[in-house]
Amino acid sequence: MKIAAFEVESWERVAFEQLALDFDVRYTDRRLDLTNADDYADAEVICTFIYSKLDKKVLSRFKDLRFICTRSTGFDHIDTAFCEAHNILVSNVPSYGDRTVAEHVFGLLLTISHQLYDAIDRTRKGDFSLVGLRGFQLYGRTLGVIGAGNIGLHVIRIARGFGMRVLAYDVRPRPDLAVQIGFEYRPFEEVLAAADVLSLHVPDTPETRDMIGQEQFARMKQGVVLINTARGSIVNVQALMEALAAGKVRAAGLDVLPEEPMMREEAELLHRAIRTEHDLETLLADHILLRQRNVFVTPHSAFCTEEAVQQILEVTRENIEAFARGAPQNVVIGDPAALRGPAVPHDAGRAGEAEALPRRR
Repeated sequence: MKIAAFEVESWERVAFEQLALDFDVRYTDRRLDLTNADDYADAEVICTFIYSKLDKKVLSRFKDLRFICTRSTGFDHIDTAFCEAHNILVSNVPSYGDRTVAEHVFGLLLTISHQLYDAIDRTRKGDFSLVGLRGFQLYGRTLGVIGAGNIGLHVIRIARGFGMRVLAYDVRPRPDLAVQIGFEYRPFEEVLAAADVLSLHVPDTPETRDMIGQEQFARMKQGVVLINTARGSIVNVQALMEALAAGKVRAAGLDVLPEEPMMREEAELLHRAIRTEHDLETLLADHILLRQRNVFVTPHSAFCTEEAVQQILEVTRENIEAFARGAPQNVVIGDPAALRGPAVPHDAGRAGEAEALPRRR
């Protein structure tokens, strides 16, 4: 079985070296795109992170492709319709950083509520003045959680430890957990209107894109704090900038931005294809947000702890091995029953050399 892995950083290589004991494995730290797809076109298995865009043009280059294993929970970077039409299974890592991301939410929130960025920065410069550093306590404030899944529930537990009141909106409420943890489910509009702090934890779907826009900001309290560690597409960035300028949003903590992948490779803006595929207005708005004094952006690093990344590698390796046995797991696209039987390991696998320096996620 031939495996091609992309976006492989130095610390991830061990997982693919283990797979190479039984399979023909090639890996690179580059994204998968049209510029390199033909170099790996004989692969039966593709393994990527979220910055490779697996659209129809790219996937059609792989004539023997049977399985895609994404090292992420989200799979919106994959053309699922193409996969279904061509009997290509897709597996993900369904859970790996629930607690880690929830902790990051409060890292961003405490940075805002205690003015930590300015306090640390000015103290390093020898300025011990307290002017402009007055923050606010979390105790007694209302936290609104949009999406009370695994991550959202961990956020709620932490919030209750701070003594916050919590209101949550979810399409599949769990009344038993609401009683156990101590929070209330409310309709979406009520959560928006009541929250002092709003934390987003929904996936990127057609229904959630621009879920928070002008109309939703208008419903919120004056001076609300927005935290987004989910997906950048959930928040309309132009509407967020207007809300920040008007004081409707006091501050924002963002681990994700809509055009985040493009910001990582801005040199690609020189190519005409990129100009047609990306929203340059949104990209400009992202840059403006980065420079706002009351906006705190982290580089999609909420998941990035030793424990979480180790779990990603373990589940990824297990997903590929399970597919090879003919018993795929964590399948999000395709019918496992349609699998054509177990893959046959190569007698001598090989681990490819990384083609460039490791890149931060």
